[in-house]
Amino acid sequence: MNQSDSDDHIRQFRPKSLVDLHYHQALSARLASLAASGDFPHMLFYGPSGAGKKTRITCTLRALFGTGVEKLKIDQRVFLSPSKRKLEINIVQSNFHIEITPSEAGNYDRVVIQELLKEIAQTQQVDLNAKQRFKAVIINEADSLSRDAQAALRRTMEKYMANMRIILCANSTSRLIAPIKSRCLLMRVAAPNAEEMEVVLNYVAKRAPFMLPQEVARRIIEDSGGNLRKAILVLEALKMQSPDLTGSLTIAKPDWETYCHKVADLIISEQSPSRVMETVAERVVERADESLKADIMHWTAFYVPYHHVFRSDSQSNTPLLSQEVRMHLGNKKIFHLEAWVVKVMSLYKHFFYDMDMSAFD
Repeated sequence: MNQSDSDDHIRQFRPKSLVDLHYHQALSARLASLAASGDFPHMLFYGPSGAGKKTRITCTLRALFGTGVEKLKIDQRVFLSPSKRKLEINIVQSNFHIEITPSEAGNYDRVVIQELLKEIAQTQQVDLNAKQRFKAVIINEADSLSRDAQAALRRTMEKYMANMRIILCANSTSRLIAPIKSRCLLMRVAAPNAEEMEVVLNYVAKRAPFMLPQEVARRIIEDSGGNLRKAILVLEALKMQSPDLTGSLTIAKPDWETYCHKVADLIISEQSPSRVMETVAERVVERADESLKADIMHWTAFYVPYHHVFRSDSQSNTPLLSQEVRMHLGNKKIFHLEAWVVKVMSLYKHFFYDMDMSAFD
């Protein structure tokens, strides 16, 4: 099964309207009310991967504009950087909205934000039958935007609100500047709990259709860690292994996750300065694939020893969370990665000596 097959499977059963969503009903009702109010604001949807942010954005667009937002086309736009370098960005759009991922342009995301949004904002809605007089702009991975791009976005939001509404999609708000957050209505989309995920998996199985044993569903939910998209992909992969979902089923781990667990094993097997250097300098910086971002190392590799060792302990996780903030604010991630490893090692070592860590920071 390739990625496109999986994506087709997910799109096939994705809810199309707010009333069809299976969880966070209060949030769905609020979005429906906003769409019908006639005073729709800029919005920021944030929450963990696989929680359903994009699905809720799509359903909100349908409530705003009708079924016309489902008639999509994909274009490739070329932008020129100040050094005349060509930047190719994929754009998904309908007559009523446009969806972009400026972070694809890397350090030149400001160019994409400035040129594309200015072009959209200065163009009025030409469809006289449109339910709204503005066009919606969906910005994916908003928390990956550079500071320059965020500053450009802020100015655009202030100047062109009459013809455009910005809908930001992000995993976290910590890397977004305050002026952007203050100009948006924040919508937190929390990860579904186990019961809600089981309802969705059973819905997918019923629509497919096939029988989903409860034990298999529970294994998938436990493995997915609250990521509903991952759970549906795993379900499809297991269905390819065994059409009746019986026998010995193996849930494959992605390469980056396996790599992160190996790094975590190094952290908990030895706590020493040399191991800090081996973990960060050799494993993370030199051997890790470029796509293995510091965030992944942070939340997966370094949280593995923390959650598996300390989850039954009552000590606060404030020292680790404060390091996460510093990692996002700092420019030299390797320094913060080293500090992170040292903190985890220290907590791990002191845990076995039953020491009071309340003052550890």
